[in-house]
This record gives sequence, C-alpha cells and structure tokens, in this order.
Amino acid sequence: MGSEMEPLLLAWSYFRRRKFQLCADLCTQMLEKSPYDQEPDPELPVTQAAWILKARALTEMVYVDEIDVDQEGIAEMMLDENAIAQVPRPGTSLKLPGTNQTGGPSPAIRPVTQAGRPITGFLRPSTQSGRPGTMEQAIRTPRTAYTARPVTSTTGRFVRLGTASMLTSPDGPFINLSRLNLTKYAQKPKLAKALFEYIFHHENDVKTEMNNISSAAEYYKEVLKQDNTHVEAIACIGSNHFYSDQPEIALRFYRRLLQMGVYNCQLFNNLGLCCFYAQQYDMTLTSFERALALAENEEEAADVWYNLGHVAVGIGDTNLAHQCFRLALVNNNNHAEAYNNLAVLEMRKGHVEQARALLQTASSLAPHMYEPHFNFATVSDKIGDLQRSYVAAQKSEAAFPDHVDTQHLIKQLKQHFAML
Repeated sequence: MGSEMEPLLLAWSYFRRRKFQLCADLCTQMLEKSPYDQEPDPELPVTQAAWILKARALTEMVYVDEIDVDQEGIAEMMLDENAIAQVPRPGTSLKLPGTNQTGGPSPAIRPVTQAGRPITGFLRPSTQSGRPGTMEQAIRTPRTAYTARPVTSTTGRFVRLGTASMLTSPDGPFINLSRLNLTKYAQKPKLAKALFEYIFHHENDVKTEMNNISSAAEYYKEVLKQDNTHVEAIACIGSNHFYSDQPEIALRFYRRLLQMGVYNCQLFNNLGLCCFYAQQYDMTLTSFERALALAENEEEAADVWYNLGHVAVGIGDTNLAHQCFRLALVNNNNHAEAYNNLAVLEMRKGHVEQARALLQTASSLAPHMYEPHFNFATVSDKIGDLQRSYVAAQKSEAAFPDHVDTQHLIKQLKQHFAML
C-alpha cells in the first residue's frame, strides 16, 4: 500500500503544475475538515497556509499580466518620464475607524462596522459585517448578517436601526471582504499580498468606504430622481436623517416604504425607533410588536428586543430594560451590544464582578467597539485595578482615538502611575 501525499503538499503540487481548480478544491476540503489544525510552527497555521494557497489559485485563474499585453514602442521607451510617487495620494491610505476628517459622523454618533464603515439603512449579502474580525470567521461561510451596533452607558441616540438582514447561500463567496479588518491584515506581510491580489484580480470590485456621508446622501437623492421607488435609496436616506438627529424626517421616508408595500421586521423596527425619538409614543410599542411578529429568525428578534430595551431605558424603566436585554441574548447569544448594556445595568445595581464578566464577553465578541473597553476600564478603575483599567483604556483609544472620556481616563491613570 502506498502512502498518500499530504493534502497541503498535494495542493501546492497542483498549484506549481498550474492545475488551479484542483488546487482550490483541495484547499476548500482542508478548510472544511480542519479549520483549527496547526503546524508545529505556531506562526503559520495550516488553515492560514491553505487559505493563502486557495486565494493565489483563484487569483491565477483570472490573472492577466499587464506587462505582456502592453507593447512599448520606441517613443514610449525614449520619452518615458514616469516617476514613482514618494508619498501616497490623499485619501488612499488605510485609516482607523473614527479618524476620518471628511466630515463623517464619529462612532459615538453613528454605529459602525468592524472596518469603520457607518451602517446604512439597507444591507446586501455582499456587504454583511460580522464579529469578531478574525480570518477564521471570514473564511467560513457566514450564517447571517451581523452588523455592529455600538452603545455606551451614556444617554443619547446610541441605537441601531434594523437593516435588511439576508441569509447567504451555503455556496457563497470564498471570502466576505466586509468581514475583514483591512487595517489589521495589512500589517501581516504573509497575508497582505495574497489578499490584495485576490481582491484586485478575482473580485475586481471597488467597494471601499470613504466615510463621506454627505456626498453619499446627495447621490442617493440623485438615484431617487431617476427612480422614486428605489427601496435601498429611500432606506439609506432615512437612516442618514435618523442619525443626523432628524427622526421626524426619517419617519416620512420609512412611511413611504410602508406605502410602497414593503412589509418586514426591519421596517417596523425602524418605524418604532423613529416614533419614539419623534415623541409619537402611541405608535412606538405597536410598531415593535409588529416587528416581533414579522421576525423571520432569532437574530432579527434579538435586534428588536435590544431596541425595546433602549426604549425602556429612555422611559426610566430599568427592570423592563434588563428583561429586554436578556431576551435579546436568549435569541442571539453573540449580541455584544446587549452584553454591554446589561453590564451597565448590573453595574448600577452594584454587581461589579458580574458587570466585568459581561463586559469581557462583549469586548471579545466585538473587539472593534470602544464602549465595552471603556466601560471595563471605568469599572476596573473604581475598584482599584489600575493595570487592567489602563490596558482596557488603551484598547478603547485604539478603537476610537477621538473619545474624550477615554483620553481623560488614560491621563488620570498615568498620573496615578507617576505617583507610585
């Protein structure tokens, strides 16, 4: 009996012999069978190697060498005055979430995804966002659309409008680009080149956010001039008005969708939030009841219960808010924002250890959110655990550098350390 070749080595052999489809199929089987298997070298897991090899195989299938196509004449060779730029063009460098200077809202005002993209009023399967932002989560086919919904312990419109959550097919794309934290993986040379070539040659689709909300709203209005029944444009404009502190105007857009025949959980969820913040309390609970009745899966029901918890906080009923956030976790135990808000309620009751445990869970589920890190730093500072408080405050600052409360806390902790 002859011994079979190791799968990764066989896949590499297929790649070297330019049998890219066989290589990609074998890598797919490896990723499905042993997603957590690792080589003795901890720096290069087998999953990561298979992922890179599959990305390169898919890239090579559609790769076109521009140098071979371009035919340089004598004039181009003699009169070539091209020069490589020494600095990147403005607006082309990767930025951390919250550091945008184009006038877009900060994460404290409008919820963002893990890549720093403000959420819109509409979600397509190719723009889903997930948590946590790990390569393993991006490789696996996502179950449903998860969108980041930051919420702090302070008051204000820190809520998440429901979006059109859609299930993806089991044979979906190899990698969901919106689930990747590009800033993080750009710092890993082993992954960066393969990832860039896959996006550039295979996906061949430029869908990078610029965080320019005002220009986006103007373009959506131009869309409505061409097609005044465009659901996505109406939903996104309504969402923009809501997060611009104009719930009454947002309510008009969502009512327009209702008149057009759109009848789903997300729409009634948005109507309930707009009615609450527009002080039309008679329609608030009715809209949320209809949203719960129309929820197609547990994730949608969790979002509705989460927003009901915010309504309860707004009217001062902390017991109802506590129950709503727990019901949100019953429907979706990966709901990081519900963990965060539940921790705030527990902290107000004096249950410090339980609050810290909930905050740690929230920060592990959504590391791109700054609220769990900041709240954990605040709780740790109050009980005297300065070291953990400082570490959590640094994570909060990395997620949202412009957060003033985090900056004050770090300054205060540095003064404590200087006195020791």
